Amino acid sequence: MPLNLHLLRLFATVARTGSFSRAAEILHLSQPAISKGVRDFEEQVGCRLLDREPKGVRPTREGQALARHAETLFAAERAAEEELRALRNLDSGTLRVGASTTIATYMIADDLGRFHRNHPNVDLHLVIANTRDIADLMLGHEIEIALVEGPVEDDKLIARPWRNDVMELIVGADHPFAAASAPLDRNRLDDEILILREPGSGSREVVAQALAAHGIAPARTLEIGSTEAIKQAVAAGLGVSIVSTATVGDQVQLGRLKRVAIEGVRIERTLWQLDMPGRVQMPAALAFQRLLEATAKAAASD
Repeated sequence: MPLNLHLLRLFATVARTGSFSRAAEILHLSQPAISKGVRDFEEQVGCRLLDREPKGVRPTREGQALARHAETLFAAERAAEEELRALRNLDSGTLRVGASTTIATYMIADDLGRFHRNHPNVDLHLVIANTRDIADLMLGHEIEIALVEGPVEDDKLIARPWRNDVMELIVGADHPFAAASAPLDRNRLDDEILILREPGSGSREVVAQALAAHGIAPARTLEIGSTEAIKQAVAAGLGVSIVSTATVGDQVQLGRLKRVAIEGVRIERTLWQLDMPGRVQMPAALAFQRLLEATAKAAASD
């Protein structure tokens, strides 16, 4: 028997929110109507889909499997609606871009600006999070473009190289390393406090792998969840860090930070774009994709 899509939508909303009352608010229906619809749907599919608990509901194993398919189905429905609205020269619609922190803050502002000038009636939404969170948003069909700093291992995603990025050691202007006239002996880092991003950050993973490959093991580390905050901490003398060169130009020009080369160490990472196999790309996403490709090509030729 074909699934009743109306009842499937009721169930999927309850499963996503964990609440009959919240689902009723979202769907503009009464709570009794939602409850009856879910019961009818469970009878139709022949199994229990939700476990009722004192603080809400939780999908059963069968419910989790069905909810995943439902989210994919309704994401395709939204994509179809967006595409139909946007086909008239992109004069309406929405583009949701997800990017990890460094990319969002320093690398795609010009692309976003150009896209807005070319398509001013398309609503732009930029979501900034770490690499793992951006991957999860793409898996949940909550963004159309996903740009991340670190490798992502997930069978449900395709990771394509987007552009390269060089990472360098930065120190405060008053740090002893700032006066170095030659590349720094890597062993001198062992006595420093190395400031790192939070777990889940692509920057942190790349730095940790590179240091391990060169046998560099700082005695102490300090974790800070923002590149901007790391730059301020380094400038204040709290430690040293290794960050993307794209993030420090302003502070280097002001004389608050100094880039320092490490002898025999060059950290260059690949930045990635994530996608889902078989996902239909909406016109707005395709237009933004063309801008990204042009920017990457220009950066590679510099």
